[in-house]
Amino acid sequence: MFKILNSINSPQDLKGLSQEEIKLLAKEIRELIVEVVSETGGHLAASLGAVEIAIALHYCLNAPEDKIIWDVGHQAYAHKILTGRRERFKTMRQLGGISGFPNVYESEYDPFTVGHGSTSISSAMGLAKARDLNGESYKVVAVIGDGSLVGGMAFEALNYAGQSKTNMVIILNDNEMSIARSVGALSKYLNKILTNPTYNKIHKDMEGLVKRVPWYGFRVYRAAKKLEEGVKNLLIPGMLFEELGIRYVGPIDGNNAEELIATLKNVLTFEGPILIHAITKKGKGYIYAENHPEKFHGTAPFDIETGEVKGTAQTDSRSEPSFTDAFSDAVMEMAEDDKKIVAITAAMPEGTGLEKFGQAYPERFFNVGMAEQHAITFAAGLSKGGLIPVVAIYSTFLQRSYDQIIHDVCLQNLHVILCLDRAGIVGEDGPTHHGLFDIPYLRHMPNITIMAPKDQRELREMLKFAAYNCRGPVAIRYPRGKLTADADKCAPLDYGKAEVISEGNDLAILSIGSTVWPSCRAADLLTKEGIKAAVINMRFVKPLDEDLLKALSAKIKKFVVIEEGVLDCGFGSAVLEFFEKEKIKGIMVKRIGLPDKFIEHGKKEELLKRYGLDVEGIAAQIKEIYG
Repeated sequence: MFKILNSINSPQDLKGLSQEEIKLLAKEIRELIVEVVSETGGHLAASLGAVEIAIALHYCLNAPEDKIIWDVGHQAYAHKILTGRRERFKTMRQLGGISGFPNVYESEYDPFTVGHGSTSISSAMGLAKARDLNGESYKVVAVIGDGSLVGGMAFEALNYAGQSKTNMVIILNDNEMSIARSVGALSKYLNKILTNPTYNKIHKDMEGLVKRVPWYGFRVYRAAKKLEEGVKNLLIPGMLFEELGIRYVGPIDGNNAEELIATLKNVLTFEGPILIHAITKKGKGYIYAENHPEKFHGTAPFDIETGEVKGTAQTDSRSEPSFTDAFSDAVMEMAEDDKKIVAITAAMPEGTGLEKFGQAYPERFFNVGMAEQHAITFAAGLSKGGLIPVVAIYSTFLQRSYDQIIHDVCLQNLHVILCLDRAGIVGEDGPTHHGLFDIPYLRHMPNITIMAPKDQRELREMLKFAAYNCRGPVAIRYPRGKLTADADKCAPLDYGKAEVISEGNDLAILSIGSTVWPSCRAADLLTKEGIKAAVINMRFVKPLDEDLLKALSAKIKKFVVIEEGVLDCGFGSAVLEFFEKEKIKGIMVKRIGLPDKFIEHGKKEELLKRYGLDVEGIAAQIKEIYG
């Protein structure tokens, strides 16, 4: 099927290709990516835009001896295909298949497992320093997107890279094209001069010659240097990097493999840190992704001919909205009635459901970019100013703001509402994206209230309750997708109080969030076995409903705590701590949740079944401990 691609089994097979063969290879790689992602889902647009970058890197470098570190990994599909994973690429994001991100356990060509932004420059700097200290000579290249570059960690790394003068290359994969439009052909011409080895040798020789002139040599050099920097500042948009001590090259056409290869070959001979600014087309090669790159950033399986997501008619049913849709509707209703409601997202307006809010209330909507730390402290300032900030961030990405939540929100006891979308198992994106750690990393913080809704209706009520019936910081965790409720109404909320869904004297099932309705269905199965279980929707992780727990422990001695998160330091641990604190004896507590490991990728229902969190798995585990 593929004339060139089928002969590429490792990066070494690239070395003898002609320029025409490389162009054909790029086309074939794009065809394979579109074909596979249309079936598996995944991060399509960014990977299509970075095909030539991956080809050029492996053409010029000697991986895995030379190290290539991809930031986030959204754009690394071509890298996977070129590094011996072509045949397994069709298994991507499937249970037992390869990951949708670079994975250190999957290939020696992946130095790091990644899935979060702004990390590659720091990782590359560490590798480069280790190389130098060990007396080795391999090359180190970090690839980072323009979205990740805004993260504070990336700037911290750039600052240190310029100071250290360590040999490394940073490729800025910029698919916004704002700088390219500003400078055009003149910048490309200057770039050819700057990357030409002869120019750089002459530049260095002249520097040494002028400095040796008695008395005035250094002054002449310094004046010439200032003139050179002034001209570059006028003509080249890379002076920020130059001022940090990082040599700037570009912008160049990141979808022109010939230009990329020529630039890389020259740059790899330079001393010190170098940044290559490559302009790419997000979604390149697939018209629907080119026209709507935001839609194909992370996509479900789709029809190649139409670009439409498969099964759209079923998944878009408004009678049963997703948790994200329910959150979106609720915050819009609140904002309409209350001008103090403001919303914040970290580069995810569509994913978090805040896109409509931004369109309706642009002056009260803040997209701070991929900068979760700033988002939280910024929200603290908004709260201090008398507003009610609602911060919507995926559970896994909120981890990046741990200190800001403690220091800038909880310590100040500020009324900031943290909405943790994608809490629990998220599915095919795997260990870097599962939201399994939020209960442990939040519940020990003083002043915070933590809630988890059992369904979409309860999420709406909890958001309103958090805004108007709570003081201080509030966190609401909710899963990806939707849950089918077993009831049509949501019982009124009372601060720190649970909801008794069904009575029973044999044991008590304490469930939180997405595990409540599955627990109810498991209890129905147990009833057929003659086991009468009380099912409690705990609603609040913090504070616990201590009065209810005391009352239950007076008549029931067996408790099962169920949560869609890690067991260590989780919700079940909070229940155990309560019984220990109150010196309540004779109680048996079984905790059901996720083990102390990073959970692999796969469909959510497959993973829930594998770890005993589906209805049948919950019932089976309860029968074991009851018997």
